[in-house]
Amino acid sequence: MKNYLKQHGIRLAVIVVIAALAVGLASRARSDGSAGLLSSSANSLRIPVQGAVGSVVDWMRGIYGYIYQYDKLVAENESLRQQLAQAQDQVRQSAEASDENVRLRTLLGYLEKNTTFVTESAMITSWDASNWVSAFTISKGSDNGIEKGDCVITESGMLVGQIAELGTNWATVRTVIDVNMDAGVLVGDSSIAAMLVGDYALMQENKCKLSYFTEDTTLFTGDAVVTSGRGGAFPAGITVGTVTELRSEAGGQSFYAVVQPAVDLSLLSQVFIIKDFEVIE
Repeated sequence: MKNYLKQHGIRLAVIVVIAALAVGLASRARSDGSAGLLSSSANSLRIPVQGAVGSVVDWMRGIYGYIYQYDKLVAENESLRQQLAQAQDQVRQSAEASDENVRLRTLLGYLEKNTTFVTESAMITSWDASNWVSAFTISKGSDNGIEKGDCVITESGMLVGQIAELGTNWATVRTVIDVNMDAGVLVGDSSIAAMLVGDYALMQENKCKLSYFTEDTTLFTGDAVVTSGRGGAFPAGITVGTVTELRSEAGGQSFYAVVQPAVDLSLLSQVFIIKDFEVIE
């Protein structure tokens, strides 16, 4: 309706004016001073027609007022939408900055207990979409002193994974549950030595596997798992997770432990790479 009036409004106004003029001309008296049939009829119709014309004019004024008022409201609405989007973006950036500040403060407290660590913070830019691996890309690379094999942790010292691939300004992190992950660990209060390894079936459960321990080893659900620091790949004492289940290997001749990682990978947005640390001999 609004678009139709914009396109044809002038034409409608002209029609109304012509109709008013025709009625006015028809209502004029004849030259001999007497009123003809047309004049008499016109006079009887003039007043209601004039009223109708006035009503039409008022109606058209109202319609055009509505049209322009509507356009003004649309423009104001769009301006308010843009202002709201900007405000929401500012709130989001403020929240992200606040969250990062909290993480950095937590990391500072963690590094006060691990003074030999040299770390680099990095944001996660994308996750690998494959079902066969568990990995993500970060925003830092070799230009920042990061090297392949570096340990990746959270701000509170939980193991996230290890640098698997490297570019000048990016790196790929293999997570703790990835099928290619392996790390020397210690389990429980007795510090039982074992290997943390990736397993495809367990990766689908967001878990990993403990293996390569002796047959007389006794493990319990609830045992804490931390990195051993042996071999130089990972610092000692990095929190890995907790033993949640003991399962038998195929054939039932041996068993392995299922580990629930301490880190919730789905919540990660920022990680910290340990670029240097004191190696235990």
